[in-house]
Amino acid sequence: MTDLSHITVRGTLTANRPLDGLTWLRVGGPADYLFQPADAEDLAAFLAALPPEVPVFPMGVGSNLIVRDGGIRAVVIRLGRGFNTIEIDGDRVTAGSAALDAHVARKAAEAGLDLTFLRTIPGSIGGAVRMNAGCYGQYVADRLESVRMILRDGTQREVPASELSLQYRQSELPEGAVITAAIFRAPAGDPAELAARMEAQLAKRDATQPTKERTAGSTFRNPAGYSSTGRADDTHERKAWAVIEAAGMRGATLGGAQMSPKHANFLVNTGGASAADLEGLGEEVRKRVFQNSGISLVWEIMRVGEATPPQE
Repeated sequence: MTDLSHITVRGTLTANRPLDGLTWLRVGGPADYLFQPADAEDLAAFLAALPPEVPVFPMGVGSNLIVRDGGIRAVVIRLGRGFNTIEIDGDRVTAGSAALDAHVARKAAEAGLDLTFLRTIPGSIGGAVRMNAGCYGQYVADRLESVRMILRDGTQREVPASELSLQYRQSELPEGAVITAAIFRAPAGDPAELAARMEAQLAKRDATQPTKERTAGSTFRNPAGYSSTGRADDTHERKAWAVIEAAGMRGATLGGAQMSPKHANFLVNTGGASAADLEGLGEEVRKRVFQNSGISLVWEIMRVGEATPPQE
C-alpha cells in the first residue's frame, strides 16, 4: 500500500489497523489504513489528497459485515462523532451517516414523526441507505428524500434519492463515494403511539431473533422480492429462514460459527469463530438449500477483504 503519512488530517489515520473489534461478528484482519475523519471537510480534503489509485472502503458500525481474515487492501473510512447528528425541521429528518438507525427512529418519534421502521434495524444510517434497509413493510426508499455524499475525488454533493436506484437490499452509488448524511421526509404521528409501536416491535424481535448473540442481522435475502417499497407486487412468500430450516441447516455449525437455533437465518459467532468459519458455513447453507429446493440464496451480509494475509 502507498505510504500515506504525508497527508495531513485532523482526524485519525492508522496504518495496519485490525478490524475485528469494529464488526458485530468480531472477526477480520487488518486494513492497510483506517481513517476516522473529524468532519465532512476533513474527509473531503483527505480524499482529494489521496492518490486516485488507492481504493477506499466506507465502513459503518460493522453490523452487516464479514471482514475476511486477511483484512482489506484499502483505506477503510469509518465515520464517527462528527457524523452522528440528528436534526428535525418540519417533516424532514436529517441524520448523519454514523447516527444509529434506532436513535433516529426514537428522536423522530419524540418529535411526532414516523420513522419507526428503523427502530429494529441494526447499524447506522449510512449502511441503511446503502442497503435500502427495511422492516415491517417499509424501506428506506419510502422515506428518503436525498443523501449527502463525498465523492472519491473529494467533491461534496447532495444527491436525490431517485438517482440511487434503490432496490431490494441494494443501491447504486458512485465508486468510492462516502455517504455523510441522509434526509428523510416522515409522516406525522402521535409520539405516544409511535413509542408504543416501537416497544412492540422490539418485543417481537427479541422473542424471535438471537439479539444477545454475536450476529450480523439477517444472513441471506428472502427469495424472490424484487420491489424496493414493500408494495403489493413485492412477493416474499418464501422466507430465507424457512428454506434453510427445510434443508436441515438450523443450528448447523462449522468451527465457532453456527446458524442460530432460534432463527435459522442468523449466522452466529459462538466464540472464537474465524471469518472463514462464518463464510464457509454460509456457503454450505447455500449449497444445501440449493440441493433441497433449487433456490440460490443471496447473501445479505456484505463480505469483503482477502482470505489470507498478504505475503511480506
